[in-house]
Amino acid sequence: MTLPHILLIDDNKTRIQQLETVLQFMECFIETTGSGDYVSHFRRANPLSVVFVGEGIEKQATVLSDIVGRANKTPVVLLINKGTLQHISSVITRSVAHILEWPTTYAVLKPMLDKLPVPSAETAIITHEDRDRRLSLIERLKGKSPAIVAIRKLIDQVAESDATVLILGESGTGKEVVARALHDASFRKDKSFVPINCGAIPGELLESELFGHEKGAFTGALNTRQGRFEMAEGGTLFLDEIGDMPLVMQVKLLRVLQERTFERVGSNKTIHCDVRVIAATHRCLEDEIKANRFREDLFYRLNVFPIEIPALKNRTEDIPLLVTDLITRMEASNRGSVRLTHAALTMLMQHEWPGNVRELANLIERLAIINPKGLVDTTGLPEKFQHYKIPEQIIDDIETITLAEEQQFESIELVGACEVVTSALAQLPKQGMDLKEYLNVLEVDLIRQALNECNGVVAHAAKRLNMRRTTLVEKLRKYDMPR
Repeated sequence: MTLPHILLIDDNKTRIQQLETVLQFMECFIETTGSGDYVSHFRRANPLSVVFVGEGIEKQATVLSDIVGRANKTPVVLLINKGTLQHISSVITRSVAHILEWPTTYAVLKPMLDKLPVPSAETAIITHEDRDRRLSLIERLKGKSPAIVAIRKLIDQVAESDATVLILGESGTGKEVVARALHDASFRKDKSFVPINCGAIPGELLESELFGHEKGAFTGALNTRQGRFEMAEGGTLFLDEIGDMPLVMQVKLLRVLQERTFERVGSNKTIHCDVRVIAATHRCLEDEIKANRFREDLFYRLNVFPIEIPALKNRTEDIPLLVTDLITRMEASNRGSVRLTHAALTMLMQHEWPGNVRELANLIERLAIINPKGLVDTTGLPEKFQHYKIPEQIIDDIETITLAEEQQFESIELVGACEVVTSALAQLPKQGMDLKEYLNVLEVDLIRQALNECNGVVAHAAKRLNMRRTTLVEKLRKYDMPR
């Protein structure tokens, strides 16, 4: 049975957790995201049944309008706090399919969800982006460092077997990327890849999540429900953060791995399963065993074929390739673009990266938002990077512009020099203004003024503007000033 597929776009973490728990028990598959990162969730293979939008986003009229437009025929439900319905404009009321007051009850949610269309495999539309992502996951292990080359070889060696794999590594190193690459390179690639984070689900609910439950098995078990083992039948089950699994559940998981059978919660019917298990953890399981927090027999059952992913600080030579790959994927999903100078990359390669590749990805996305399609130099990096030193040779390379570039920018027609702004503060027009356009015009005028004062010498104008010459050259290209 295919579950109703729900996307929740909300910035309220408490409401996200509460609604996610309720909807999962109501036989729904739910994805969550914030108001700043929802676009990629509409470019997917599996069609959505409904989109829930959290209270507060309706005040961002353009965001809500964009969500409704991307949802197309998928109904959009707006969540609002109780007693605030009268404050919602009629324009918003007409644009969404339903307005739901929060907190809500099962009696209110159930009739609404029963009317939702349930997506099926036959109606799923496979986008080029989804297909390319599945086919190239192993290629997403970017890098030429010996450690990454060795990991690719290990994946090739074990992918076609059914051996249990244990992926080890710090948080953010890409353990799920490796797990998906293993699945896609295996004979099970046409079946489901089902991930579950063992550390994110309360211990009392984890058994139901893994093995399913029968109707009435416990309070809140309103219907019979499949567990992740059944969902992954014939495919791969990825047990992320296995080191955080409670001891009681470790015993039950060990039995499934040994006998390949289990029972749903509240049932005595034995179910046989054909599932390949891949586990991952950021913890040192040997230390967890010594502390009596992890079973030694389960460790040896999982540790058939270990793959250890190095921390990013131990393969800094891969950072330029990773940055290029991250920017390419951002551009492919229309999430912006940015470029980094050689000096900026050198600074990044000196950082310890406690958050590993995830931290690097977040930084690149933030830089793309702050400097859309711009060139980021060392001064454009966050404060925590500023204490790193750049070798003199790198500085010389950055300051050197080829002869062709020098000739290109030697003679610039100096027209439209700006007048000196005499007022202490700019005045905002009553009718409002396009701030971004205003700042672009102001920047162009200041660049022209600097070039006028320096007789068109780009290097001198860059010093006048307190920026690197390469940065000024990039801005001249951006605004087509050489023409």
